Amino acid sequence: MSNHLKKVSAAGVLVTLGIIFGDIGTSPLYTFQTILKEGGSATEELVLGAISCVFWTLTLQTTFKYIIITLQADNRGEGGIFSLYALVRRYGKKLVFPAIIGAGTLLADGIITPPISVSSAIEGLSMVKDLEKYFVPGSNLVLGTVIFILISLFIFQRFGTKIVGGLFGPVMFCWFTMLAVLGLNQIIQFPQIFKALSPHYGMRLLFNHPNGFWLLGAVFLCTTGAEALYSDLGHCGRKNIQVSWIFVKTTLVLNYLGQGAWVLMQHKTNLGNGINPFFEIVPKWFLVPSVIIATAATIIASQALISGSFTLISEAISLNFWPRVTVKYPTTVRGQIYIPSINWILCFGCIAVTLYFQTSESMTAAYGFSITVAMLMTTILMYFFLRYVKHIPLWIVVIILVVFVSVEGSFFIANAVKLLKRWMFLFFEFGLIFTMYIWYSARKINNRFLNFVDLKEHIPQLIDLSHDSSVPKYATHLIYLTKANRSNQIEQKIIYSIFSRRPKRADIFWFVHIERTDDPYTCEYSVEELQDDKVIRVEFRLGFRIQPRIYTMFRSVVKDLEASKELNITSRYPSLSKYNLAGDFRFVVLEKFLSYDNEFSFRDGFILNSYFAIKKMALADDKAFGLDTSETTVEKMPFIVAPVSNMHLKRVLVDTATERNAVAE
Repeated sequence: MSNHLKKVSAAGVLVTLGIIFGDIGTSPLYTFQTILKEGGSATEELVLGAISCVFWTLTLQTTFKYIIITLQADNRGEGGIFSLYALVRRYGKKLVFPAIIGAGTLLADGIITPPISVSSAIEGLSMVKDLEKYFVPGSNLVLGTVIFILISLFIFQRFGTKIVGGLFGPVMFCWFTMLAVLGLNQIIQFPQIFKALSPHYGMRLLFNHPNGFWLLGAVFLCTTGAEALYSDLGHCGRKNIQVSWIFVKTTLVLNYLGQGAWVLMQHKTNLGNGINPFFEIVPKWFLVPSVIIATAATIIASQALISGSFTLISEAISLNFWPRVTVKYPTTVRGQIYIPSINWILCFGCIAVTLYFQTSESMTAAYGFSITVAMLMTTILMYFFLRYVKHIPLWIVVIILVVFVSVEGSFFIANAVKLLKRWMFLFFEFGLIFTMYIWYSARKINNRFLNFVDLKEHIPQLIDLSHDSSVPKYATHLIYLTKANRSNQIEQKIIYSIFSRRPKRADIFWFVHIERTDDPYTCEYSVEELQDDKVIRVEFRLGFRIQPRIYTMFRSVVKDLEASKELNITSRYPSLSKYNLAGDFRFVVLEKFLSYDNEFSFRDGFILNSYFAIKKMALADDKAFGLDTSETTVEKMPFIVAPVSNMHLKRVLVDTATERNAVAE
């Protein structure tokens, strides 16, 4: 996204409508319908109370928590739970757990939001005369249409959204305008509906209705897109989101009021199954266009959620929460990425959800639990942000925390009853959280057993090896990736690789270190010559949204050094140097495997075995760092954490003369 679109402008607001508010903007398709279904009889108490709860949920949860407070937690303009975690992780080691749980549950949302949104739109065709018998909710035609749209959407991901992305804003503007007009058309006929905005009716519903408190699970559907809204902060900027939310919230409230007015004007307490007040307030002549616009809006909402999932996994890889997988850049638009493995996992999940639940009405019964968990995790991290980053007085932060924990805790309890109906999501959520936890914990164990040595003590050995013509030259430039944060240190295994295996003689030894910064788009490097023309260390400082394309970056560094006359890359082979040919470069990647020579505790053994099992399905380090295969050597190194130490061997003396006689006989 261009920087000028992050400033408040008409173009910025239009783009924001297309990118940010798709999920929350399509919630009127199913929220009020679900509340009426779970509430039983459509009495005045239920209708007024439901709209009151929806209005105050949008006000407290979306407006106050996310639009006003959480959007302040931007990391150089970027949002989302991992950006928030990067801002506060220094204030507590345990903060990794809410970050992992929040990210896992937010990703799980990606397999139900597209099906429920698209299904609710397509089912609107059941309201069209002559089509109602074909588009009955749950029919093969509806399911086939929804699955076709979803598969097409996921296939399209590999090409990016640069071409059609410009249409997202105008389409969503038409959608929100349609919401407002449809709502106003009903409100004009029943203006008394405005009294539903009073919190009095919401409280009466929660305390007096037989299912009052449990209806919060359905009410929560109106704000499920709030977490995704924060995740997409970097695309449009805080000001554009805050300004456009005024328009978006107005249209949403007007539409909910319109649906409520229609229900009360029907004078029917039993509206029957399958009736959706959203399409009931659409004029008959406008039903087909409304379904088309609704379908387009739900596709855009799904696209935003899928793109957000790609961004979340990309950040998780950079923060060492996820295995390295293939990440592609289908367009030149900054931040637009495509991760094939995640794309097809989401696609399979969406199709499975569609076939299992079949109707949007059934899907809503399982929707919401994941997002309540993600919101609670964000609240925990926000406490540390407000207290330690913003330095807001403790008593104010505690009040804010109590309000949000009370609201979200209530939503969580109300949604917890959905667990039995959404058992299939638990496997997906558990798999995501388990993978992140294992990857993070194994890295911690790995780092705990890293042995560093003083590099300066080994520089004389490197110089002697470089000049030893009896050892065949391995490469002119030999490059290792190192995890040593200090320039005077190096891993012992690298020294072992250079000297103790086949000695690797080179003219210049390079050690490349990557430092991940909390800033999303940092892309810097520094060079330190530890020994003139012999030992050089390159430090890359990369933001957590920058892919470490080390081969390309290293080549750029060499080019800069050559241009500044700090480095001569001419080949050191006499037969080649006279022709001014460039020297060869060789990267060495040390890849670990779990040695059998270990005695683990149960926890460490489980984590490490799981880690290496997952690692087999991930990209190899050379591919993950973008290294040229033709210039890279991969060495297998045993990973020994707890070597076997209680093995007692007893030597037995053998009488060789007796053995010879036995053989002779």
